[in-house]
Amino acid sequence: MADDKDSPPKLKDLAFLKNHLECLQQRVKEEVSSGMSQDGSLLSSPFLKDFLAGYVVAKLRASAVLGFAVGTCTGIYTAQAYAVPNVEKTLRDYVRSLRKGPD
Repeated sequence: MADDKDSPPKLKDLAFLKNHLECLQQRVKEEVSSGMSQDGSLLSSPFLKDFLAGYVVAKLRASAVLGFAVGTCTGIYTAQAYAVPNVEKTLRDYVRSLRKGPD
């Protein structure tokens, strides 16, 4: 019997949610079909936003690859043109000297 008293408010809530869901479904259909949102702004198009985000990421990735290539070429040139010490050997010798302690 207690459930019977709560039924009308629950039904109203369900009806409200159903109407809200139908409204959202209609809006999504319109956005997908037109490629733009209800206000008609081109920048509010989710497809354009995704395209621009992908473009920016691609440009950043390309500049990172270019930076890596330039850095590698610069390092190779510097190592060949100047007396650059072998960093790995120098560090290994330093660590060994620390382990041995003072003589």
